[in-house]
Amino acid sequence: MRGLTDSGRGTLQAAYTAMAVLAALALFVSACGTGGTGARDEGPAHADSVMGAAASPTPSPSKTTHVDAVKLVKDDPMVSAEVKRGLKPCVADEYPIDVSYGELTGGYSDDIVVNVLTCGDAVGVGSYVYREQGGRYENVFRTEEPPVYAEIDRGDLVVTKQVYEKNDPMSSPSGEIVTTYIWASGHFVKRYNTRNDYSKAVGGEASPRS
Repeated sequence: MRGLTDSGRGTLQAAYTAMAVLAALALFVSACGTGGTGARDEGPAHADSVMGAAASPTPSPSKTTHVDAVKLVKDDPMVSAEVKRGLKPCVADEYPIDVSYGELTGGYSDDIVVNVLTCGDAVGVGSYVYREQGGRYENVFRTEEPPVYAEIDRGDLVVTKQVYEKNDPMSSPSGEIVTTYIWASGHFVKRYNTRNDYSKAVGGEASPRS
C-alpha cells in the first residue's frame, strides 16, 4: 500500500465509492419490493381508518307512526256516541281534534293522546290514550267529563279539568283540577291531584291565585 502512487489511490477510492452506491441502491430496491414499511404504504390505510372512525352511525328509526286520529276515535267502541256525533269538520275538512305522540306506557311504538274539542269555543269534550298492541291501537284511557284536556308531560299523563261554579260563563271557570297519571301494571294509576283556583279581580279574566 505504501508503494501506491497518487493516481492509484484515486482509482481505489473511486472503486470504494462505487461499491457503496451499489450497496445502498440494492437496499432501496429490496425495501420497495417488500412494500411493508414505506410511508406511502401506510398513508392510504391510515386515511381509511380515520374515515371509518368519523363515519356517522346509522340513525335508528323513529317510534312515531302517524295515524288518522279522527278514524281512530270514530271506530273506537269505548268513545261515547255523543262525542262521535259532535266530531264533525269545523271548516272544510278540519276537525276539532288535537293529537300528541309520545312515550307513556313503555311500548315499542309511541302512544297517542287524542283530545276532541268543540268547534265554537274549543272546549274539550273527551280525552283518550291509545297504545299500540299487536299492530293495532287500543284505548287504554278515556275521560269524557267536559271541559277536559290531556297532555304528555315528561312521560306522565296529565289531565286538566276546568271547574265551574254557579253562574260562571264558559270562558271564565273558577279554577282547574290537574291530575297526573303514571303507567303501572298495565294501566294508568292516579299519582296526585292539584287544584288551582282562579282570581277574577284583574281585568275580569281568570288567573291562578297564588
